Amino acid sequence: MTALEHAQWTELLGINKFDHIVGSIIVVTFLLIVCFQIKRQHSQSDPLVPPSKLSLTTFFEFLTLDFLLNLLVNIFGTEKQARRFFPLLAGSFFFILFSNLLGIFPGFYPATQNLNSTLACSSVIFVAYNYLGFKEHGIGYLKKFMGPVIYMAPLMIIIELVSHLVRPASLSLRLFWNMFGDHLVLQIFSNLTPFIIPAIFIGLGVFVSFLQAFIFTLLSSIYISLAISHDH
Repeated sequence: MTALEHAQWTELLGINKFDHIVGSIIVVTFLLIVCFQIKRQHSQSDPLVPPSKLSLTTFFEFLTLDFLLNLLVNIFGTEKQARRFFPLLAGSFFFILFSNLLGIFPGFYPATQNLNSTLACSSVIFVAYNYLGFKEHGIGYLKKFMGPVIYMAPLMIIIELVSHLVRPASLSLRLFWNMFGDHLVLQIFSNLTPFIIPAIFIGLGVFVSFLQAFIFTLLSSIYISLAISHDH
């Protein structure tokens, strides 16, 4: 690999850049402000009475209670189980969603456009679902790697290990390449024409941002559900 090719790949993958860290700080700060704002509004009003107009509180309540929580209940089977993993999965969803949306604004570098950030997010899920699997089953969690019949165990262990190790790579690469491609297309068309056409791709970018956050959260919840499930 030549020095020029190395420089191009370094720029592509976001290595030796700290813009994604700044983007992460912006998103986390925004989410913390929103959390405190929602908590303050709930403390000042009756939570059983819905607000008369759309606000930041109602928007986040719709996403968390009407969308995310219902999704997790369908995956885990009960609301109790869904609420157990809700902080991790909802936190991942909102961080990825607003990191994706940050790239739509000129001058901001989204964390999800950097492979280091997406790999960090997927690594958290990888560690979490394996920890939860051991917590739920103890050492018996390893039986999930051996398959249904004992004589197939040597082969199934290899297949399962490869499958589990591919999961964080798949999560991170899918998110990274989709967001990189989306923002690259938006940048190209914005440079070609400053009016109308970029607005179309901004709308498409918002949809892709939501879709990628949804897919990441959906796959993460499925991995956790498989790890804690009891075979019958």
